[in-house]
This record gives sequence, structure tokens and C-alpha cells, in this order.
Amino acid sequence: MTPYSYTRHNRTPRTVLILVCVYAALIALIILFDAAWWLIGLLALATLPALWDIARGTRAGMSLDHDGIRWFSGNREGHVALADIDYVRLDTRWDFSVRASLVLQSGKRIRLPDESTPPHRDLETVLEQAALRVERHHFNVF
Repeated sequence: MTPYSYTRHNRTPRTVLILVCVYAALIALIILFDAAWWLIGLLALATLPALWDIARGTRAGMSLDHDGIRWFSGNREGHVALADIDYVRLDTRWDFSVRASLVLQSGKRIRLPDESTPPHRDLETVLEQAALRVERHHFNVF
């Protein structure tokens, strides 16, 4: 099995552009509609996590090798040995995003952080090459 590694950087031009657009819209609300400062401040609070990620240059990712699966996101990280994994469950949500969970031999389920997982088609291919069983579940409520 060839080792696989995936890394995503949160400091991307796309993220910066989105923040610039959001702040421009908030400023436009103040100038054009004389919006209340406290309301604009509350709306701007929602951008602070993205601003913090850009300022710190955080990364997220996952690696798979013959030892196991490792993942990290900011300060969080985890590792599971391949022998402990019963199967990997990929759930397609109503917003068409795909969430990945490791179901262990013990029955415990570990949800991988969304920002750490690669695109689901690539992930499914890599997991199958590693001889892990992959279950797909589409549009479940639970």
C-alpha cells in the first residue's frame, strides 16, 4: 500500500476574498442604509473564526499508511490503527456534503473533522486500496 497524504491550508485567496466581500457588504450596510453599529458588530462576529484561521495560517489534513489513519485540524489530532477499523462510513448529507466516520471493531464511531477529509471520491478510492470496507449512506436523517 502506498502512503497517502492530504493537507488543506485555511489561508487561501478564496477565503480572503470571501472575508473582503463580507466586510464590504457590512460597510455598505452602514453607509447606504445607516445600519445600527451593534447589529453590524453582531454580524461581524460570525467572521471571527475565519479571520483567526487566516491570521494563524492553520492547516488541516489526513494521512493513511500501513500503520493507520492520522488526521489533524488546528490543535486537534487523532490516530487510529488500521487493525482497529471495522469499516469507514461515508454519509451524504442533505446539503450534498459528505461526512466520514471510522467505525471501530468495538462499535465506537469516530467522526473525522470535515476540514481534514479529502474530496470523498479520492478518499473512497484510497480507502479501498488500503483494503478497508467503505459503506456509503445517502441522505439519512440520523
